[in-house]
Amino acid sequence: MTTPRNNASDSALVTGQTSSKEPSVQEPSLSSFPGSRKVYVEGSRSDIRVPQREITLSPTITTTQESPNAPLRVYDTSGPYTDEEVHTRITEGLPPLRAPWIMERSDVEAYEGRTVKPEDNGLRARSALSSAPLPETTPADDPTGIFPGLRRTPLRAKAGRNVTQLHYARQGMITPEMEFIAIREQVPPAFVRDEVARGRAIIPCNINHPESEPMIIGRNFLVKINANIGNSAVTSSIQEEVEKMRWATRWGADTIMDLSTGKHIHTTREWILRNSPVPIGTVPLYQALEKVDGRAEALTWDVYRDTLIEQAEQGVDYFTIHAGVLLRYIPLTASRMTGIVSRGGSIMAAWCLAHHKENFLYTHFEEICEIMKAYDVSFSLGDGLRPGSIADANDEAQFAELATLGELTQIAWKHDVQVMIEGPGHVPMHLIKENMDRQLEVCQEAPFYTLGPLTTDIAPGYDHITSAIGAAMIGSFGTSMLCYVTPKEHLGLPNKEDVREGVVTYKIAAHAADLAKGHPGAQDRDNALSKARFEFRWRDQFNLSLDPEKAMSYHDETLPAEGAKSAHFCSMCGPKFCSMKISHDIRSLAENTEFDTNIQEVRDGMKEKSEQFQASGYQIYR
Repeated sequence: MTTPRNNASDSALVTGQTSSKEPSVQEPSLSSFPGSRKVYVEGSRSDIRVPQREITLSPTITTTQESPNAPLRVYDTSGPYTDEEVHTRITEGLPPLRAPWIMERSDVEAYEGRTVKPEDNGLRARSALSSAPLPETTPADDPTGIFPGLRRTPLRAKAGRNVTQLHYARQGMITPEMEFIAIREQVPPAFVRDEVARGRAIIPCNINHPESEPMIIGRNFLVKINANIGNSAVTSSIQEEVEKMRWATRWGADTIMDLSTGKHIHTTREWILRNSPVPIGTVPLYQALEKVDGRAEALTWDVYRDTLIEQAEQGVDYFTIHAGVLLRYIPLTASRMTGIVSRGGSIMAAWCLAHHKENFLYTHFEEICEIMKAYDVSFSLGDGLRPGSIADANDEAQFAELATLGELTQIAWKHDVQVMIEGPGHVPMHLIKENMDRQLEVCQEAPFYTLGPLTTDIAPGYDHITSAIGAAMIGSFGTSMLCYVTPKEHLGLPNKEDVREGVVTYKIAAHAADLAKGHPGAQDRDNALSKARFEFRWRDQFNLSLDPEKAMSYHDETLPAEGAKSAHFCSMCGPKFCSMKISHDIRSLAENTEFDTNIQEVRDGMKEKSEQFQASGYQIYR
């Protein structure tokens, strides 16, 4: 059972009490999956409790006996929301799981932090988060109604200290975060530490996001997926984005990126972070641009630096930073079919051209590293020049930027800051492996994080499929995390159903890659489902699938009766033509028939016929 969020022992992380007049906020319900329950595996200490989803399986029943099937435990990203014994409230946030681990290392300090300004929320005429009494009912997208009375004191590294998981790993430490991950991944804790120390894996876990459950991104671990959410200037509210976050993690998103570009950016992010059991990433450039009224040429290092600190204090776990878009690379995009398609890349390109100066993210990169290591924020080095069409794949601009990202990786590692590299984009199947090979070489095996890639440009409305093809391929080649694509890609802002479709599609791609890589335990779920399918245990088939609700609804469209859940056929083949039923009949016949022929005699006879066929010159007809 988890403890309440406002625990007195966590006062360095959370201070203040919730107001008696809480805003009226609808609590989205997240039920556990059918046939499943939340269980926890305890580590070497009582506060290391790793969540897993346990799927109950029915027994195998034959004509002669009934044999039990052990329950199957699978990786779970849904947080406390699917634990029936835990009550959560959006306005209170999740319990600070990692707070004791952070504080016991004695290398952080609480401080006042920066003051929230109206421009942080894209507001000019209003004061920052008002302390005035709340009305009985506050609209869910009103920033004054978020976490009433709750004031968090941010943490940062003490002077001269480094609080990154990479730094700890290089000191030979196995942190509670690393042990937590080792249990999740079914590998030894020392292996987790060593992969992080080498820079081949990252643990995104800002010290100001203690609510997150530790996870790892690296090519020698399970392939992870990211889901993008975020409002825009024309659609969506704060509550909708929080619901999308909870919804995406229920279906298996390992991280979330908040790409909000409309109003209330700061408040949207605060609400998401306080309720997120997974790491949260952002593109700080988007908010910095809002602060200068959307004018790229008005951006300054001071505005950007202030935005980095603002988001680091809130608890953002990784920043996409487009420091590889250099002034000299911009002309390389002139002949492209689709130019610069990255929002961040186009913003920095516009700034460089307006001032005819080098990218300030590149020139101030060492200063950015100082900020990152004070909070343990990981770099996600952005591919601002990624190809946005098949015609532009693997061109000079793309690979020039990649070389610069390799250079920046070395600088970040010098500061013990964790790094992953973002990748394309739109790439045809025959050019995908080159992307992986080049990234491994140029970026010294830092984790690769790719958007797909999309393998064709002709399928708007189906780009979750065109990209999942590329995602499965590049995942099998070594990409560590896949950024999902929804059916709405290139068409509009995704809704909850689009998020579900995108996450499940990418879980398929990631799992296919895990199978190809031979990750420990990856095939267990496949084997369990195949066994259930062969034994006509329909409910087990549904419950073992990535989307149990859809699997059952498709089955019930044609065979809705409860008795059909135990039938030895489905509507595809019917009772007389089911191949698996026929296989059962053959096995039953073999078990009840006495064969006098010795098995070795059968094998010898088959070998003799094979030799005769080869001697005849492999002629089938003579």
